[in-house]
Amino acid sequence: MPEERPDIPQDDPRHAVVADPDRSESDAERLDRNWGELLQELRVTQTGIQMLGGFLLVLPFQSGFTELGPELRMLYLVTFSSSVVSVFFVLSPVMMHRILFRTRRKDVLVTLGNRLAQIGLALLALTMVGGVALVFGAVLGETAAIITGITAGAVAIVLLWGLAGYVALRKAPGATYDNEAVADHS
Repeated sequence: MPEERPDIPQDDPRHAVVADPDRSESDAERLDRNWGELLQELRVTQTGIQMLGGFLLVLPFQSGFTELGPELRMLYLVTFSSSVVSVFFVLSPVMMHRILFRTRRKDVLVTLGNRLAQIGLALLALTMVGGVALVFGAVLGETAAIITGITAGAVAIVLLWGLAGYVALRKAPGATYDNEAVADHS
């Protein structure tokens, strides 16, 4: 039986505990599982961010960088900044865990860590779109940068948000829960 939490209104359907018939886990076990899954996702993401950030970090020190026009230099600065800020968002759940260690606030860690990871991933997507546009712009010119940037942005939106949104709106066969409660507690 889920424990009652005085800080969460029990009659609010957004905070309903969604029982998965295939799992028999307590709230604490579910939070531990969710936290572990989030950390695993962040580990995978950090590798990509580090590789992309390393590429962007050395780019201005290459001899051909001075030949880029002001628009591509601005694109570089926006892309590089997005890369740096995405690292901060992806690292912040780990730092929160270190600060909140043994304070019995895993619910906050999971909820806020999830939000921070989503923002970090959105910034990573922006970084990747900017990186693709920058490469095409350096090789083929600004028109190619615009076309590939828009194309990569559209692909990112469809795959990273559109697909998840589509799946979230569809009810699983035999499910009796509402999507809002699942989004808050899965």
